[in-house]
Amino acid sequence: MTKGKVRVRLMDVIDIDGVMEVEMKSFSVPWTKEAFYQEITKNHFAYYFIAEQDRKIVGYCGLWVIVGDGHITNIAVDPDARGQGIGNDLLSASIEMAKMLGADKLSLEVRVTNETAQNLYRKYGFENGGIRKRYYTDNNEDALVMWVKL
Repeated sequence: MTKGKVRVRLMDVIDIDGVMEVEMKSFSVPWTKEAFYQEITKNHFAYYFIAEQDRKIVGYCGLWVIVGDGHITNIAVDPDARGQGIGNDLLSASIEMAKMLGADKLSLEVRVTNETAQNLYRKYGFENGGIRKRYYTDNNEDALVMWVKL
């Protein structure tokens, strides 16, 4: 079956259920619906993008921009849709938004074992910045902090 073109756009409250499907498939300790609702409606520093394919949400990415600093809060692609460049599209949209909002640097945390994600980030110039010990609560895995100047 041929998959349709992917469209990336800003997330809205009506997208939360679709984002939750991706979230539940992607993370052992998923965010709650309420957390996404708060991000979309109350956090004035937050910008979330979704990727849609064939009218289905197949990925999302969260961005905070606070006084010139950008931070990728989370990024996920439905396991069934991985390998199509959707993470790349979401990260690219987030980087462009961060630049538009005046961020001069961008950071994120990634599991030290997630080499696929690290390779994507390095493609955009992210460099290793340090380790957050036992950052992930599901298995106490360390997080690699990565940074890029925009």
